[in-house]
Amino acid sequence: MTGETVSSETGRFALGDFPVLQGGRIAGATLGWKRHGRLNAARDNLVLYPTSYGAQHPELEWLIGAEGILDPARFCILQVDMFGNGLSSSPSNTPDYPALVTAWDNVHAQRRLIGEVFGVERLHAVYGWSMGAQQAYHWAACFPKAVGAVVVNCGSARTAIHNQVFLRSLLAVLEAAPEHIGQGRFSAPPVAALRAFGRIYAGWALSQDFYRAGLHLSTSGAPDLESFLTGWEERYLARDAANLYAQLRCWNAGDISANPLYGGDLEKALRAIEARVLLMPGATDLYFRTADNEAELPFLRHAQLSPIPSIWGHRAGNPIGNPQDIAFIRAAVRNWLG
Repeated sequence: MTGETVSSETGRFALGDFPVLQGGRIAGATLGWKRHGRLNAARDNLVLYPTSYGAQHPELEWLIGAEGILDPARFCILQVDMFGNGLSSSPSNTPDYPALVTAWDNVHAQRRLIGEVFGVERLHAVYGWSMGAQQAYHWAACFPKAVGAVVVNCGSARTAIHNQVFLRSLLAVLEAAPEHIGQGRFSAPPVAALRAFGRIYAGWALSQDFYRAGLHLSTSGAPDLESFLTGWEERYLARDAANLYAQLRCWNAGDISANPLYGGDLEKALRAIEARVLLMPGATDLYFRTADNEAELPFLRHAQLSPIPSIWGHRAGNPIGNPQDIAFIRAAVRNWLG
């Protein structure tokens, strides 16, 4: 964070035994969270910032600050750890974790958190990148009157088929590991599989143009491609494989209409959204494509499409160390959140 120190606190919210949409329950469910800034007297300045795939909230704090994308002097910013990320309830810390925990489940747990801990019934906004963007979209569809604005940064209302091809390739790598004992659980860390996992991810998270321009070396300090790819291996070797597997299944199932409210009718779900929606895809994102957001746009009441003009692929939406994309996102988000 930059600028003056602001009030902050961390906590864990106990949900009890939490039933999930696709069957089963999370026994003794908990959510990890961190607050930056203070609620105002009217309790109408809360911005929810859920985590993304594999991430924990400390890794995403970098964009919070006086000169950052989210300013804690203007808003009370609440980071919430997704189920499956190792801080909130996850396969790594919860016996009999359900086979599928969805974005629907995450946002319903988050709504309990903001109501019971913070006394807030309506959010000023939800800001999310990647799987965080999926949660932002779910907030707008599941609770149309409970959120004023959402920023969908490199995300979509429904996980596209090509996106699912990417996700299912990663699931297959983990399932092929000798340590895989079924249902996304492992007898020991699947080291070789996680190394392969990281290399596959490196080919999808960044665009062809990024590599052509040599940014994989100039921005990382890696002396060669092999060293760069080894860095991606290390990123996922540091994660719990069962948690990665569970969150892949959540991402694969992403769909704001796949629930009792909308019965799979995506157009109905989009039309029900009352929040102002900023759709901000990465222009060169390989799995959350601008075309997906373009297809959603006609059914949204109050929306704007603002692609990030970047060759950083999916990483354009989380551009730590990338000043040009930070500046674009900061300007767009600050304008949208008012």
